[in-house]
Amino acid sequence: MKASVIVFPGSNCDRDVQVALRQSTGREPNMVWHGDSTLPASDLVVLPGGFSYGDYLRCGAISAHSPIMKEVVRHAEAGGAVLAICNGFQIACESGLLPGVLMNNATGKFVCRPVKMTVGATDTVFTGQYQAGQQVSIPVAHHDGNYFADEATLERLEGENRIVFRYDNDNPNGSIRDIAGIVSANRRVLGMMPHPERAADPALGGTDGRAMFLSAMEALA
Repeated sequence: MKASVIVFPGSNCDRDVQVALRQSTGREPNMVWHGDSTLPASDLVVLPGGFSYGDYLRCGAISAHSPIMKEVVRHAEAGGAVLAICNGFQIACESGLLPGVLMNNATGKFVCRPVKMTVGATDTVFTGQYQAGQQVSIPVAHHDGNYFADEATLERLEGENRIVFRYDNDNPNGSIRDIAGIVSANRRVLGMMPHPERAADPALGGTDGRAMFLSAMEALA
C-alpha cells in the first residue's frame, strides 16, 4: 500500500501517523508538503491532526485551500482513500470531502484524554478489522471537535450507516448524536476527531487504533 501524509504549517501529528503507517505496512509513507501541487501515486492519503495555520479564521479553513488539497480532492473523487484525523477532519469538512462542520467544544475548553467509542460501520476501508458494536479507547486532543450538521444530513448519515464511531457515554465536546467519526458516501473517506495513531503501539498505552491502519493495508494492498 502506498500512502502519503500531507504536512501543513502547524501539523503536529504528521510524524505520529508516519510511524503508525511504517509499523503497520512496513513501507515508508510519502511526506507531502501542503504547498506542493503534485500528489505522489497513493492508495491512501492522510490529513493529520494539529493546528494548521494556527487555527486562524476557522479550523481547517485556510488549509482547505492549500495547493495540494486540489489533488487530494481529485484523489478522493477518483475513489482514492483518505483518512482525516482531528484537524484533518476539519480540513475535510471545509474542503467538501465530508459534510458538516466542527465547532468549539461545548465546554469551551481544550480536551486531551482517552475516550471510549462504539464502532458503527465496519464496511469501510478503515474498519474491516473491527466488530460492529465493539468498544474502543482512543485519545482526543482538540478544542473544536463538536460535530454539527443539519437534520437532513444527519438523517442521511444515519440511514446510510455512515456514522463510523460514536462516543460511548463519554462525549468530550458536545458533538451532535455523539458523533466521533463519519465516512463519505463511497465509504473511502473517513473523518474522525480521535487520534488512532496515538493508540497504535503498546508503548503508547493502547493499541485500539492499530486495527484502523491494518484494515486500510488489507483493503488497499
